[in-house]
Amino acid sequence: MAKVGIVMGSDSDMPVMSKAAEILDKFGVDYEMTIISAHREPDEFFEYAKGAESKGFKVIIAGAGMAAHLPGMCAAIFPMPVIGIPMHTTSLGGRDSLYSIVQMPSGIPVATVAINGGANAALLAVRMLAISDDALLKKLKDYKEELKQGVEAKAAKLDEIGYKAYAEGMKK
Repeated sequence: MAKVGIVMGSDSDMPVMSKAAEILDKFGVDYEMTIISAHREPDEFFEYAKGAESKGFKVIIAGAGMAAHLPGMCAAIFPMPVIGIPMHTTSLGGRDSLYSIVQMPSGIPVATVAINGGANAALLAVRMLAISDDALLKKLKDYKEELKQGVEAKAAKLDEIGYKAYAEGMKK
C-alpha cells in the first residue's frame, strides 16, 4: 500500500501535524511521522528525503514555521508530491511560513495549504493517492457525502430553532 511521510521541524508543530495523521487514519492510509530539523540536522534530513521513495512514500506532508525550508528541501530531493503546511508563528502569524513554502523556484513545486492546515494537507494527499486507488476514491466520495449531510443537518436545526437560539447554543 502507498505510504505518506509526515515530517515536521519541531515538536511544537505536533498539534497541526496530528490533524493530518487523524485524517490519514480515517481513510486507512499508512504513514510514518517524524521530527527532523533541516537546519539543525542537515545530514539526517538528507537521509530522510533521499530514502523516502525506497520506504514506499508516494507523498510527503511537511510542516514548517518561520524560515520554513523543510517542505521545499523535501521537494528538491523527493521526486513525488510534497505538500507544505505553513505553521502559525508568533512573530508574523504564519505569513512568513506561507511565503517561504509557496514561493518555490520554477521546477520545484510544493503544494501548499492554509496556515495550520493539517487536515487539508492529508485530504490532498488522499486525493493524490486516490488517482490510482478505487477503494480510496470511494472513501473520499463517502467523506464528501458526510460533509454535505453535516451541513444539511445544521441548516435544518437553524430552521427549526431560529438563529438566536442556534447562536446561543454555539457559545456553550
